[in-house]
Amino acid sequence: MNVRELLNAKAEAALEAAGCQPGTAAIVGPATRPEFGDYQANGALGAAKRMKINPRELAQRAVDAMPLHGIATCSVTGPGFISFTLADTFLGEVLAEDAGIAPAGAGQRIVIDYSHPNLAKEMHVGHLRSTIIGDALARTLEALGYEVTRQNHVGDWGTGFGMLVAHLRDMDQGDGGDQEQLADLERFYQEARRRFADDTAFAERARDVVTMLQQGDPTVRDIWRRYIDISMSHCQEVYDLLGVSLRPEHVRGESAYNDDLETVVNELDEAGLITEDDGALCVFLDEFRGRDGKVTPVIVRKSDGAFLYHSTDLAAVRYRVGALHAKRVLYIVDARQGLHFRQLFAVCRAVGYEGDASLEHHAVGLMQGPGGRPFATRHGNVLRLTDLLDESVQRARHVVADKSPHLSSTEREDVARVVGIGAIKYADLSKNRTSDYVFDWQAMLSFDGNTAPYLQYAYARIQSLFRRGGVNPASLTGTPTVDTPEEHVLALTLARRQETLEQVAAQAMPHFLCAWLYDLASAFMRFYENCPVLEEGPARNSRLLLCRSTADGIRTGLGLLGIETVERM
Repeated sequence: MNVRELLNAKAEAALEAAGCQPGTAAIVGPATRPEFGDYQANGALGAAKRMKINPRELAQRAVDAMPLHGIATCSVTGPGFISFTLADTFLGEVLAEDAGIAPAGAGQRIVIDYSHPNLAKEMHVGHLRSTIIGDALARTLEALGYEVTRQNHVGDWGTGFGMLVAHLRDMDQGDGGDQEQLADLERFYQEARRRFADDTAFAERARDVVTMLQQGDPTVRDIWRRYIDISMSHCQEVYDLLGVSLRPEHVRGESAYNDDLETVVNELDEAGLITEDDGALCVFLDEFRGRDGKVTPVIVRKSDGAFLYHSTDLAAVRYRVGALHAKRVLYIVDARQGLHFRQLFAVCRAVGYEGDASLEHHAVGLMQGPGGRPFATRHGNVLRLTDLLDESVQRARHVVADKSPHLSSTEREDVARVVGIGAIKYADLSKNRTSDYVFDWQAMLSFDGNTAPYLQYAYARIQSLFRRGGVNPASLTGTPTVDTPEEHVLALTLARRQETLEQVAAQAMPHFLCAWLYDLASAFMRFYENCPVLEEGPARNSRLLLCRSTADGIRTGLGLLGIETVERM
């Protein structure tokens, strides 16, 4: 149940009964201060201004007309807010009736474009944010009933691959040795670059290979495909280690659209959008006119006949809206690509590719090293993602050994993996995705504060409580009885799960889910400290039910973020 929507409907009806026009936005959200109750509506403020009456007077009329089922108190606060406190019995009923996450998005298809590494070399830390943020969004959208199509738009085409294929062609002796040659993609890439820069004959061969590749030469295509397959297998190893849901079938790279690019050019031309400029085919849109009066062009095809990112991305939108019938297309991409996407979406609208779909660039900030500097190795090189993950597990191994010496060596190793990987992911996901953030090992591996270890420990603590009490949580039945302030806050937080997930889906902001999880774990810790759970008496079953709901909430919420839990820590 989305409690926020329920209260919003009540506030809408009350404002209408108070004399407002139908459809006055109530805008109910969590109260800003505890003394204002659980939720607030501010619809009376705007309505009173239009009606030219005092906002508090209008709000009081709405309170007098408010249907009070499920509401303990309803009052006017501040300049004209309507504040609600939910009834304890209502909260208990909400938790008892909870049948899981409601399918708010049933029947709607969403395409989500994320991760998109360049297959010329290995994944590095710069790929982390798009990968894990996109994956958390995909999981959350699926949980809400949306039909999600993952699209890993990998860089597997273009002139750079002529250099790489030519180098592999020279190294390959026809005995399958390419697997060994590509064991270290980064080294292979650097070798090819050096040859391209230093060896004129090799550079010429590489350019010839580009032409052969684009023209579909079967031998060159076969070598290129082997390179891509091996490179993609490196990516899949990272995805598996990172615990994201991307699979080979989700890959649809730039090369997939190669045969559609001429069609895109023709359709843009038919729509009257193409202008030839010094041999290049461009789209000029007035909305991208600069202060100097010049329009920044969208180059669709260069003067030498080569296609650019805009061409491929236009073909991708055409496919995602036309063939996949997406209602939303989400791009989880670096914020620095903002102009590219504004231009892309504008051209799509002009040519008709957008249709009735929503094209959305959800910008991602940068992960930075200490002092706000780019995150790199001590030698200044970009850090490989596998090295970062390995180091996190190693650091977590020391933390777990110190904090949980009672665990067996096998358990410690599993907990270290879960904590280490989870800590990196949560440290990122808990930040507003649009903001840059500074990577901090000590903070993210802490068992205090808004971190993955804190949440994982809270979950394990509840499981320990069940073991101590000899309780099988699956066998618990009944309706929780909410009596104490700590129980009220915990039950209220649990009841906010659905609205939180719908917020994440609407705004593509996983940090809303992280904030809810932290609120939930914190509310549980206060409840646990003040409300004896295993003590025999009438409250025992009710409090055990609250514990079960909390454990389910933490496990499910972390799962939607792609983070595991463990039963013992």
